[in-house]
Amino acid sequence: MGLLSAKLLAAADEGVLLLDRQGVGRESSWAGGGIVSPLYPWRYSAAVTALAHWSQDFYPGFARQLLEDTGIDPEVNATGLYWLDLDDEAEALAWAAREGRPLFPVDIAEAYRQVPVLGGGFERAIHMPGVANVRNPRLVKALRAALAAMPNVELREHCPVKGFVQEAGRICGVTTADGEIRAERVVLAAGAWSGELLKTLGLELPVEPVKGQMILYKCAEDFLPSMVLARGRYAIPRRDGHILIGSTLEYAGFDKTPTDNALESLKASAEELLPALKDAEVVGHWAGLRPGSPEGIPFIGELPAYPGLWLNCGHFRNGLVLAPASCRLLADLLLGHEPIIDPAPYAPAGRLH
Repeated sequence: MGLLSAKLLAAADEGVLLLDRQGVGRESSWAGGGIVSPLYPWRYSAAVTALAHWSQDFYPGFARQLLEDTGIDPEVNATGLYWLDLDDEAEALAWAAREGRPLFPVDIAEAYRQVPVLGGGFERAIHMPGVANVRNPRLVKALRAALAAMPNVELREHCPVKGFVQEAGRICGVTTADGEIRAERVVLAAGAWSGELLKTLGLELPVEPVKGQMILYKCAEDFLPSMVLARGRYAIPRRDGHILIGSTLEYAGFDKTPTDNALESLKASAEELLPALKDAEVVGHWAGLRPGSPEGIPFIGELPAYPGLWLNCGHFRNGLVLAPASCRLLADLLLGHEPIIDPAPYAPAGRLH
């Protein structure tokens, strides 16, 4: 959210200083799976759907532009996605018909033909062709490189923000360990830490850390031709044969320690989905913190009680897929442009205590 917001504002000739408590994009942006769709899009409100649809259509061109500008390929990989043995398959298909999205029931034999490595025993499948995944660590690297090339952007890493500077009823900067930094406007895009920062103003933002653990295998490049999802767990193929398996959903505060329990649970899910992974080596296991929020609806816009302070946070499990639309909406509102979609559902007014 921070990187892309900065890029869009800088492209509109605003001077931007981007502050990060550590290296940019090293939190959930780096740790997530990178599916360019909510895991179960039909289970979300119209507010999330509107951002997701706008962003999904934006990603392929966005990735090409980043590659052209930076030489770093975010690897948008349009593999499609199979959901297996869904409890709410009828709701999913009704949603797709209503929204005009390509999502179809397929014969289970066809699913096994298309994904021969799939584990046995699945009985039903629905398929969304064209759903992509993006290699999120590379997307973050490409965005960082794009910002580094913009003369009106300054990146300051390892510079934690401690609070906000208030003057004459406005927010006019932030406080850091290195002192005050003044700004015309401040955008808070601190992910799971956003609520902690707003507490310094006496505000309760319902954004909390929700831990997610993932594991990574390395297989042959053609091992898994499509993303697959069953019983809340998914497998995502990268172009070079890496297979991501995710993810847990844990309310454990700001603890990011990977656990043996989660490793065993993820391995069991991996082997149920793709039995050949029994013989593959786990080459990575990590945890990240999602910015959990009510119904996964982000907070985008200015805080009426604190003019000059803008929010772009609380995207829960869908930060990557919602980012292009969220950041465009933020930029539109901040710059006084016609917003791409109705901003009302995301407005912070009335949603904080």
